[in-house]
Amino acid sequence: MTHSKPLVFLLLLGVFGLAAFPFAGSEFYTELAVRLMILGIFAMSLDLLIGYTGLVSFGHAAFFGLAGYVLAIITPESAPVSIWFALLACLAASALAALAIGWICVRTSGVYFIMITLAFAQMLYYFFNENTALGSSDGIFIYHKPTVNIGSFQLLDLDNAHTFYYFTLASLVLVYLLLSTFLKAPFGRVIRGIKANEARTMALGFNTRRYKLVSFIISGTLAGFAGFLEATFSGFVSPAHLGWHESGLILMTVILGGIGTLYGPVLGAFAMGLMEDSFQDMTDHWLLLMGVFVIAVVLFLPNGIAGLGARGAKLLSGVFRPSGGGTNPPAAKNKIPGEEP
Repeated sequence: MTHSKPLVFLLLLGVFGLAAFPFAGSEFYTELAVRLMILGIFAMSLDLLIGYTGLVSFGHAAFFGLAGYVLAIITPESAPVSIWFALLACLAASALAALAIGWICVRTSGVYFIMITLAFAQMLYYFFNENTALGSSDGIFIYHKPTVNIGSFQLLDLDNAHTFYYFTLASLVLVYLLLSTFLKAPFGRVIRGIKANEARTMALGFNTRRYKLVSFIISGTLAGFAGFLEATFSGFVSPAHLGWHESGLILMTVILGGIGTLYGPVLGAFAMGLMEDSFQDMTDHWLLLMGVFVIAVVLFLPNGIAGLGARGAKLLSGVFRPSGGGTNPPAAKNKIPGEEP
């Protein structure tokens, strides 16, 4: 996945803006930014499935909530747990769940895939909702954030608000770079081929079911990572984190942000969060305004909010492109017959 230089410049500008935000924003909006960055990681994990593999999941919140419950289970009330153990346990649980669920789901397609992912997510939802040992529908508290130590040396203090903010920002950037690397590799080319034409990709000798399963596992594991961050930050997890409402919200976030862009879902997460915060201050009927916003984006921005970023990058490239003096570029003179312009 390759971006133009102006688009890379805009993305870096956004990262630097987030890095500087805690020094200018209030405590409330700093915490809101943390939640939106976590939501952005969650949305990117789903975009790998929808935007690049062509698999629409309506049960992605299962891995998000499962990781939160694993963290709650392994964290005692009396003392914090090491992040090296906690993060490994949460990612392993999400990956194993994605393996088990994905092994069945990738054998279906279309609306059947959507419904079976929803069914599995609801099964997990009702398991935790009716489990009295884990708080049932009331959820469960996590009294301590994991420790980040190397031996006796404390590397990071996640109880510090600014430290956790930058830990989340670094996680957002690393997940983006990780997914970008996957998509530039041959693996990324194959899953894009599956989305474009699975039958032709299969005819080329690729085991498309296996590639879809690997994509599903990676996506579910990264959703679990987002769930780990959310549970660590809020200190609370409930069955609502696994519910279909949460899956629908993140699906809508990806669509609004821009499917198949990675950065688009992050923009969608911030747009949704900021619009919700603004509309709640304006009226009690803020959900109506949110609906109008969603409809407007779908109607007038077919490529999502990311389309605005692409247009901005195009305008930026036009500003900095050197003038050609009205002459044709050399490539046009030596154009190979049949070659794309």
